[in-house]
Amino acid sequence: MAASASNQIKNAKLVLLGDAGTGKSSLVLRFVKGQFVEFQESTIGAAFFSQVVVVNDESVKFEIWDTAGQERYHSLAPMYYRGAAAAVVVYDITNAATFTRAKKWVQELQAQGSPNTIVALAGNKADLLEARCVSAEEAQTYAQENGLFFMETSAKTAINVNDIFYEIAKRLTQVKPVHTPQGMTLAGRPDNNKPVAASSCCSS
Repeated sequence: MAASASNQIKNAKLVLLGDAGTGKSSLVLRFVKGQFVEFQESTIGAAFFSQVVVVNDESVKFEIWDTAGQERYHSLAPMYYRGAAAAVVVYDITNAATFTRAKKWVQELQAQGSPNTIVALAGNKADLLEARCVSAEEAQTYAQENGLFFMETSAKTAINVNDIFYEIAKRLTQVKPVHTPQGMTLAGRPDNNKPVAASSCCSS
């Protein structure tokens, strides 16, 4: 979706985190190019993409870092999520172990990332309902308890793919941006006593 010339474009660093095989690269490919590849090669290190989303009269240019899910690349992840305006933590609804791993990513973001990073939880492969191992209710409850917002997605059928990125963009435009060398972060940290779906928890 292109931005008009009169719109000021906000750059927002976004990182995808999650186990290998959860479909992170497929989500990005569907969002950026509208494509799906059945057998996507594993990402090595990280891959970079960009895409502009228009929310009302404002434009957000996502600078997307798709990180590798293999354990041997885990030590590289902080380079990508530090200074990120948003993070999408992805798990596979047919694989309970990836949901457990997603929770560990959320804990790591809460401990080491920016307290103002908008964190989305994506239950991917939502087209494989018959093979489901993680219920939407369980994931929704976890997301609410940890200040995330949650959607089930399918890179294959495009269910909620654009929606999850649009929701992030919408939330980014509602908070005053602060530009740092690492990218856009968010000012106006919410009162910790009030549950705010757009903000991650602040344990450190």
